Amino acid sequence: MQQLSSEEALQARDSVRKIIAQIERVIVGKHEVVELVLTALLAQGHILIEDIPGVGKTMLAKATARAIGGSFKRIQFTPDLLPGDVTGLSVYNQKTTEFTFHPGPVFANVLLADEVNRATPKTQSALLESMEEAQATIEGITRPLPHPFFVLATQNPVEYRGTYPLPEAQMDRFLMRIRLGYPQPNEEVEMLSRHYDAVALREAKNSTSDDTNQAGALLEQVESSASIAEIHNLQLARARVHISDSIRQYIVALVGATRGHVQVLLGASPRASLALQRAVQAAAILNGREFATPDDVKKLAPIILSHRLIFHEDSSAQVAENLIARLLEEVPVAS
Repeated sequence: MQQLSSEEALQARDSVRKIIAQIERVIVGKHEVVELVLTALLAQGHILIEDIPGVGKTMLAKATARAIGGSFKRIQFTPDLLPGDVTGLSVYNQKTTEFTFHPGPVFANVLLADEVNRATPKTQSALLESMEEAQATIEGITRPLPHPFFVLATQNPVEYRGTYPLPEAQMDRFLMRIRLGYPQPNEEVEMLSRHYDAVALREAKNSTSDDTNQAGALLEQVESSASIAEIHNLQLARARVHISDSIRQYIVALVGATRGHVQVLLGASPRASLALQRAVQAAAILNGREFATPDDVKKLAPIILSHRLIFHEDSSAQVAENLIARLLEEVPVAS
C-alpha cells in the first residue's frame, strides 16, 4: 500500500475541517467531541455516547449525517423492540403473491441507536453483525449496508431502571465511549441565540418545512460539505497513514498492560489494538499529518480502551479511564 503523502494529508485535513465547521453550526463548545466523531467515522468505527438526556446527542448525529451528505435513521430502543424492527423484515404482498423486503433503520449511513440498553439482549444483538460486518442477515439472506455505516448509540448512565446492560461482546464493538457533558454558561447562551436566530430566519423566509421545532430550524443551517464518495476516499486515505514499528509496539505494550493489571479480570483484546491503530491514523488525518505519533495514542487510549476492560469488582467509567491514564504514565514509548 502506497503511503499517504504530506500534500494528500493536508488536503484530507481541510476536507475534514469543512465537515467539522458545518456540525459546529449546531453543536456549540464541543469541538473535541466533534473531532472524536470524525475520528471514529474515518476509522470506520462506532461510538457509544454515555450521557444524560438533553445535552445534544440527537442533534450531533443528525448534524453529522447532513454534513457528510448521508442518510439518517433513528431507533428508540424499548423493551418491546424486536430484532426485525432494527434490521427489517419481509412482508407478504397479496397483489403480487410475493414477499417484499422492507429494510430496517440499519440501512442508513448514520444510525442513532437511542437508549440502546433499554432493549432486550436479543434485540441488542441484532446490531452486532451490522456494526462489525456492515451487513445484515434477515431470513437467511445477507444484505450489505450502505457505506459508510456509522452507529452513534446512547445510554443514560444515571437511570438504570428497566434497562439491560450491554454485553461485553457488544461493548467491544464500539470504537469509543464518550460523553458530551453540560455546556459552559457562555456556550449555553450562544446555543440559545443560535436557536432563536434559526427560527427567526425560517419565519422570515416563510419556510414550508414540515419540521416545526426549533432544533429542526437550526439543523436547516447545516449544509453538506462532503459526499458519501468523499467520505469513502477519506477512509482510504486514513488507511494509508504511516504507522511506525515503534508506534505499534507502544500500542501492543499499552494494551498488554491492561491484561496483567491486578484490578482487571479481563484486559483489552487484540481487537482493541486494531481499533487504537485505526483511530490514531484518523487522528493524524485530522492534524494534517501522513504519520501517527505517540501523542495520538496517548490522547485516544482512554476513550478506546476503558470500556473494554472487565474488573474484578464493578467499576465506573471514570475508574477505568483513570487506570488507562496511569498505564500511560507507566508504559514507556518504544524507541
